[in-house]
Amino acid sequence: MRVRVATTALGITAALLAVPACSTDTTGSTHRTSSSRTGKPTEAAQEPPALSSATLESRLLDPRDLGSGYLPKPERPAQHDDVTVIGCPALNELGGGAATGGTLAFPHKAKADFTYGGSSSEISEELYSDSVKKLSDGIGRIFDAMTGCPAYQVVSGGTPVDVTSQELPAPSVGGDERWSLLLTFIAGGRSTVVKQTAIRDGSLLLVLAGSPALVDRHLDKALAKATATS
Repeated sequence: MRVRVATTALGITAALLAVPACSTDTTGSTHRTSSSRTGKPTEAAQEPPALSSATLESRLLDPRDLGSGYLPKPERPAQHDDVTVIGCPALNELGGGAATGGTLAFPHKAKADFTYGGSSSEISEELYSDSVKKLSDGIGRIFDAMTGCPAYQVVSGGTPVDVTSQELPAPSVGGDERWSLLLTFIAGGRSTVVKQTAIRDGSLLLVLAGSPALVDRHLDKALAKATATS
C-alpha cells in the first residue's frame, strides 16, 4: 500500500510524494529546526538570460548519467484531493497550489524522476529558469515556510501524515545560492526520509530530492550537467 502525501518544499513542494507504507527507511527520532541557506542574489552587470524548457530538458540527468539500476519513473496522474495543513500557518499562506500538486510557478521548467534497484529508493530532479530575483525569492520563500514549521501535519484525501523538518548544512558545490533540508513523513506508524537540496546558479535553479544517499551521490553530477554551456 502507498500513501500519497503533500509537501511544500521546492519542486516536490508542490507535488504529491509517494510514501511507501512499509518503508525500511525508518527512524526513531523526530527531526527539528529550520532552514539552511547560503549565498544571496548579487547585483550583476548583466542579467543572465532565462533558459528555455527545451534547454532545461536536455540538461536533466538520464539513466546513462546515473548508472546501472536506475529506471525512469512514470509521471503520476494529477492529484485533486483536498489538502489541509495543520500547525503551520506559513504553509497555508503559500496557497493551495503549493500544497496540492504541480511544479513551481516558474515559466521554464523540466523534471525527471527515477527509481533505484527495484526498491522504494527514488530520486527526483527539477530544473527551472527565470530572473535571478524571482528564482531567489520564490525558492527562498518556500524553504522559509517549510523550515519555519519544524513539525506539522498534512491531511490529503483523508490520510493524516506527520511531517518534520531538519536543517542541513548547504552543500559547498558551487552556485550562487544553496538550500538543504531533511523531511521525515510519518504515516501509519511508518516513516520515510527525504532529502531536498536546491542550488541557484544565475538564472537556473536545480532541485534534487529523494533518498538522502542518492541525492548526495548525484548532486555534483546534476549541477555540472545543469550548468554546462556546451
